[in-house]
Amino acid sequence: MEKESEKAFSWEIDNFSERNGEIRSDPFTSGGCEWRLCVHPKGKLVDDHLSLFLHAVNPVSLLPGWRRRASYCLVLLNHSGKELHRTNADCSALRSKAGSHRMLPLTKLQEEGFLEYNKLTIEVYIKVVKIVNEGNLTGNEMVDFRGFHVLNRQAVSVSNIFAQHPDVAVDIRSSIREVKTAYMNLLLGLVETLDKAPQSLSESELTNAESELSELTEAGFKLDWLRLKLEEVSLKRKKAASSPRVSLFECIDFLVKRFFLSCFSEH
Repeated sequence: MEKESEKAFSWEIDNFSERNGEIRSDPFTSGGCEWRLCVHPKGKLVDDHLSLFLHAVNPVSLLPGWRRRASYCLVLLNHSGKELHRTNADCSALRSKAGSHRMLPLTKLQEEGFLEYNKLTIEVYIKVVKIVNEGNLTGNEMVDFRGFHVLNRQAVSVSNIFAQHPDVAVDIRSSIREVKTAYMNLLLGLVETLDKAPQSLSESELTNAESELSELTEAGFKLDWLRLKLEEVSLKRKKAASSPRVSLFECIDFLVKRFFLSCFSEH
């Protein structure tokens, strides 16, 4: 890679040699897409190699036209941080899956001292080079993201919410698509409001935010993190409003007095 890619994710797996079947990491966001790692300790379609893949969490949300040309690299390390294996930097059009069925021979993992404390760490490095093949997208196309139908231009924002708060919608009560869409739009608007500078928000905006937060919570969303954000923003706004303000006339009066004092002191 011409420039070093950024570490997008690090995942430590305990008791690795005792694991069987597929192991999935928590989702993470990079390059405007939500990803997760899938590792097969005893191999997938092969039985003599560890298999490792980088998957898009929701490939449907990448459509229509989602395509990124990116450099990505998968690195395996032991407990001490010693590099066990590194894939070649592959610059290609990432869509929904990358990786290898033959990532590392199992005989290597079984060597004495190779895998310390039976722990394996996997790191993912991704560097988006450019966006290609976007077609004639306007951003108004609807995509499905975890059961929520949102605009294509909202997909990254929704992905970030789920990446940071995976359980945000696990208890949502409605299964009606239109209702869920309305709730998600309400949530996105609320997040956008609370990201503004506290002093720029009016009292009515904070009151509306409180009402919207209550409505979303009653609908089943887990929003403790957003409740804390609202309380923090409200407190900062109150402090800004209560701080003493000096009028223009007071400033002029102060400068005039200071001028005369300096003149007398010189004499």
